Amino acid sequence: MIGARAWHAAAICVALLISACTNPHTLPPRPVPRSEPPPEPVKKSPPPVVKKPAAPRRAPVHVPGPAPLSERDAPPHPDDIPVDVALTPDPEPTFEPPSRGGNASSYRVFGKKYFTLETAEGYKERGLASWYGKKFHGRKTSNGEVYDMFALTAAHKALPLPTYVRVTNLKNGRQVIVRVNDRGPFHPGRIIDLSYAAAARLDTIGDIVEVEVEALTPSNWPPSGVTTENLASLETSGAAPAETTPPKIVRTTAQDQVLQIAAFSDPINAAATRETLSSKGFTTARVEPATLSDGKVIHRVLIGPYSGRQRLEEARIRARMAGFSPILLK
Repeated sequence: MIGARAWHAAAICVALLISACTNPHTLPPRPVPRSEPPPEPVKKSPPPVVKKPAAPRRAPVHVPGPAPLSERDAPPHPDDIPVDVALTPDPEPTFEPPSRGGNASSYRVFGKKYFTLETAEGYKERGLASWYGKKFHGRKTSNGEVYDMFALTAAHKALPLPTYVRVTNLKNGRQVIVRVNDRGPFHPGRIIDLSYAAAARLDTIGDIVEVEVEALTPSNWPPSGVTTENLASLETSGAAPAETTPPKIVRTTAQDQVLQIAAFSDPINAAATRETLSSKGFTTARVEPATLSDGKVIHRVLIGPYSGRQRLEEARIRARMAGFSPILLK
C-alpha cells in the first residue's frame, strides 16, 4: 500500500513538473533580440571639379563704331581673363613716329578743348589712374589701332601717340610700362586710363589710385646696362642714382643673364635683401658693388646667372611673386 502511494505521489510530481515546463505563463521570458541600428546611407562623394583650361590669348575681334555712351564699362568675364594677366611682361619701348590718327594739335570732347604735346620729352606727372575694359575691347583707339584690354596700353589726354610711359602705383610701389595709343580719361583729376592688364599689374582692379606717370624717351631710355622688360627696385629713401656705366658682371657663357633685384647706397639694406632672397630659395642671391660715373658706390642685389630664356623667365616670375621687381642686366 505504502509503495503504491509513493509511486502515485511521484507520478503527480512528475506531471506537475511537465505541466509547469509546458505552460507559457510559467516559462521564463525569452530574451528579446536587440534591434540593430539601420545602416548609414553611403555618402556619395561629389564629382571632381574639372577646371576649365584657360583659353589661348587671341587678338580681339574688331567691333565697328564707337562705344555707346549709354553702356557702362565692365571687367571681362572671368573665363576670358588670362590666368597670368598680372604677370604680363612689359613691352620694349621703341621710339616710333607719330601715328596718323590722334595727334591733332587740339581736339574737343564733351564740349571741352584739349591740347596735345609736341613731344613727350621731360613729361612727368602725378594724378589719378583709372582703367577701361570690356566696353571698349575690340573698338578702335584714337590712333586707329584696336583696343586690347589684355595688352599693356593706356589712354592719355595730351601725350603724342604712341608714347611709352612708366606708371608707378604710389600706394604699393608697383610699376608697369605701357604704350599710350588712345585719348582719355576725361574725368576731372584723372591723368591716365590703363588697360585691364596694366591695372592688374599695378593691383588697381576695381580701384582708382594715385600714380606717377613718366614718359620714356631717348633722353632717359634705355637706362645704361638695363633692358626694359622690368624696372629697377630701388630704395624709396636714399636710393642710388641711375648708373651711367654698365656694370661689370662675370658670366659663364654669352647666353647667361643676370637679374638685378635692387640697388642700395647702404650695404646693410643690400645684405638684408640678399638674406630675404636666400630664405625664399634664391640660392644665387648675392651683393656686388658698382661704381657710378660720379665715383659713388652702390650695392646691387643680383640673382643668376641664368642660361636660356625659359630659366630666366621662371626666375623673373618667382621674384615678382616674392614681391620684387627684377630688371634684366645686359
